Amino acid sequence: MSKTVLITGAGGQLGQDLVNTFLQANYQVHGLTREDLDITNPVDVKSIFEEVKPDIVLHSAAYTAVDHAEEDIDKAYLVNAIGTRNIAVEANAHNSKVVYVSTDYVFNGTAVEPIHEFQDVSPIGVYGRSKLAGENYIRDLTNKSFIVRTSWVYGKNGNNFVKTMLKLGQEKDSLNVVADQVGSPTYTVDLANKILEIVSTEKYGTYHVSNSGKCSWFEFAEAIFEFSGTDIKVNPVTTDEFPRPAKRPAYSVFDHMGLRLNGFSEVRHWRVALEEFLKEI
Repeated sequence: MSKTVLITGAGGQLGQDLVNTFLQANYQVHGLTREDLDITNPVDVKSIFEEVKPDIVLHSAAYTAVDHAEEDIDKAYLVNAIGTRNIAVEANAHNSKVVYVSTDYVFNGTAVEPIHEFQDVSPIGVYGRSKLAGENYIRDLTNKSFIVRTSWVYGKNGNNFVKTMLKLGQEKDSLNVVADQVGSPTYTVDLANKILEIVSTEKYGTYHVSNSGKCSWFEFAEAIFEFSGTDIKVNPVTTDEFPRPAKRPAYSVFDHMGLRLNGFSEVRHWRVALEEFLKEI
């Protein structure tokens, strides 16, 4: 009999690919959007769990408005911390495996070499702190959990950097893009496939999952225009020239030590993934 999977945030860019990936792998999938389930309401969460009785929970619902979180502090913690606590409590009560999707923003960005899962966290903004609070609830309140940190996510659903660049590429002759923030882009399909692989095991713990390799936002933009055949001049600028309400980690390149130590394969290079994505859309 196929296993039952409950997916929160199923309307988001990762959530939609998780639904498709687990359906293709013959799981019974219950994908819930923000309209279907208010994770901040423990009564709603309890009733959904009693109805679905999931073997696996993929918790990808989150408050992700990084800049807005600096002002909307209570809401960010209500969703990312308290909402996650509600999911964790019910997942544990039903003996479900749970995957919590977290972020590179739990680090402060001062590293100079790829960051592995056993390094100390120290978020510099409300979004990162609220996601870390969610991680802590998952660790404290569940027995069968996987924390999957990811970074620079893009896919065919929702808004993301790749889609923004493609749109601007049609509208402008030149573009300024930040060149002093470095990270690892992540294609949602590759992330969803790796989550499927990890959750099929009992190798619980924290994992950094991104496409391999690294680049700056400037280099990422150049590759997007190269692979899409868009003729546009891209100018490198500094973070200081592009002020935003929330600080961004200057360096969030992931080392995939968790994958290595647990015998999982490396995720393919970001350029290979990006080229395939752009051909598909």
